[in-house]
Amino acid sequence: MELTNIQDVVTQLNVHGPTLAFQNVTYSVTTPCTFPLKGREQKEVLKDVSGILKPGMNAILGPTGSGKTSLLDVIAGWKDPKGLKSGQIFLDGKLMDTKFHQCSAYVVQEDILTGTLSIRENLQFSASLRLPVQRNSNAEKKLKVDAVIQELGLQDCADTKIGTEFLRGVSGGEKKRCSIGMELITSPSLIFLDEPTTGLDANTANAIMQLLHRLSRKGRTVIFSIHQPRYSIFRLFDHLTLMNKGEIIYAGPVEEATTYFNSIGYHCEQFNNPLDFFLDVISGEVVQSQPRHDLGNKKNHHFSNSNSSLDKNPLSSHYRVSSYYEELQKELNGLQSPLNQCCDTTSSKASYATSFGHQLYVVSCRNVKHLLRNPQTSIGQLLMGIVFSLLVGLLYYQIPDTMPEALQNRLGAFFFLVLTQIFGNLSAVELFIYDRKLFIHESARGYYRTSAYFLAKVFADLLPNRILPVLLFSSISYFMMGLKYNAESFFLHVLSLSLTNLAAVSMAFLVSASVNTFAVANILIALPYVFMMVFGGFLVNLNSMLTWLSWIKWISIYRYGMNALTINELTGRVFSLNSTSIHGELYMEQQEIDYSTWGFWENELALLCLTCIFLFLAYIQLLRVNRWK
Repeated sequence: MELTNIQDVVTQLNVHGPTLAFQNVTYSVTTPCTFPLKGREQKEVLKDVSGILKPGMNAILGPTGSGKTSLLDVIAGWKDPKGLKSGQIFLDGKLMDTKFHQCSAYVVQEDILTGTLSIRENLQFSASLRLPVQRNSNAEKKLKVDAVIQELGLQDCADTKIGTEFLRGVSGGEKKRCSIGMELITSPSLIFLDEPTTGLDANTANAIMQLLHRLSRKGRTVIFSIHQPRYSIFRLFDHLTLMNKGEIIYAGPVEEATTYFNSIGYHCEQFNNPLDFFLDVISGEVVQSQPRHDLGNKKNHHFSNSNSSLDKNPLSSHYRVSSYYEELQKELNGLQSPLNQCCDTTSSKASYATSFGHQLYVVSCRNVKHLLRNPQTSIGQLLMGIVFSLLVGLLYYQIPDTMPEALQNRLGAFFFLVLTQIFGNLSAVELFIYDRKLFIHESARGYYRTSAYFLAKVFADLLPNRILPVLLFSSISYFMMGLKYNAESFFLHVLSLSLTNLAAVSMAFLVSASVNTFAVANILIALPYVFMMVFGGFLVNLNSMLTWLSWIKWISIYRYGMNALTINELTGRVFSLNSTSIHGELYMEQQEIDYSTWGFWENELALLCLTCIFLFLAYIQLLRVNRWK
């Protein structure tokens, strides 16, 4: 059906939300190793929890560490399946299958958006990659974006950029609504949100929850964790799940929650916010009075037949003998699968709505926009290239052809050239670290393939930040130093520096794809750079090096870069020493440098191979990035 106007699309956004049920879910995490005191341990964060969440506003509440976020992640399918010890999850009465993520959306607590793009451009990015090209034309995608903007009330700021540390952007509430809009593009019937009001002021938080309430009234199932909302927000909830120490202590209608706690001996004072009262009960700040006799008799009967683990959490024990739990079990028993298999919804691979070529184009366009609107790195690289080229040119200005200055200054200049090309690209370690959260968020949700993201990021960085500065650097320094004055030698000189630059940058990309922080990345990239410099053949004679260390020279970017520049410049050059002619080949023979045509291209090929190897390993590291929460 072709969509002709925004109103048609808004009407299409009204969907029927599913009923989600989870039964006997137990989830464990592995605690970090605190060597030498204690090894890694398994800690249960969810303990045999069950529940049913229907269309409407479903809130999961509890103090910090109660397991509410873990429960949300498990039932949303974004938790590592290795930790799921038992349990089943049902969608509309059927065991959850691999197509679950196609009808659901997950809005994370932190707003993960591209800061240099506007709200409209972020939504267009989501629509371009997550809506199938075959079924949605560009015009229909634009209508879908406009409809989401209208539904979220973002018309006034739709063309305002999200904002970065250098660029003023939209407010926190508008950013949160944009995050929700990124998920609404696919018209999900089931929406998960992890603490959507975190970091927002009271009025903005209320506006976000009012928005979610309107979405739920259009048929969606909205499930969210939340921490201490105010009463006006509490009134919007349809179903409340309270948690404590990984167990559910109440699950039922919101309006009956206070009555339930009164029935077990916890009385809410007049004018007290019920949610504050519930948290006070969990923390033990409210003293329990005598519970009702009918419930007390059930409780005593339950205690006589329960294991000691339930006694450790009396609130959970009270809930397990309540009519709410009894009714829940009756509903869940009707959903039981005869296979009794463990839910493994998270094991499915992400499905993609668009082709690799389309993904590469869209992600590349976003990277180009980001580069043009945030040009600090590119400008910095160009300025550094100009400064270093002028410095090298002035230090080695018009190198004479008389020995020993002719040879000494040329080799010193080559070492300095290679040094600047390698250490001048330390900024490349930020390439994958800076947008790591964005990459994990988008790739896990099927925006694009890792290969499309990798190629788009690499090519968008190489041309403006690496290749252009090298060309500028070479053009200035080469002629200031007075090296071979012919076109072939100049272009081979530029090629050698470019390949040296690419090899060094590729190693930085590998480190960037392997770690999460800049501090660790800087250490890991500096160490191999220094080792390669030491074993490059300029500071230490490789012929006199210890045998068991000599292998390092075969992976030294310095060695191949220095050799290529030396062969290109010294081959065919004749220098004078007290009216005696000395050929440049004599020095290369002493250093056992193969100055033949093949010898030169052998160094170029080695640099190209190192570049390809480092890039391939960087791609493998990106594939290995943990996308589970």
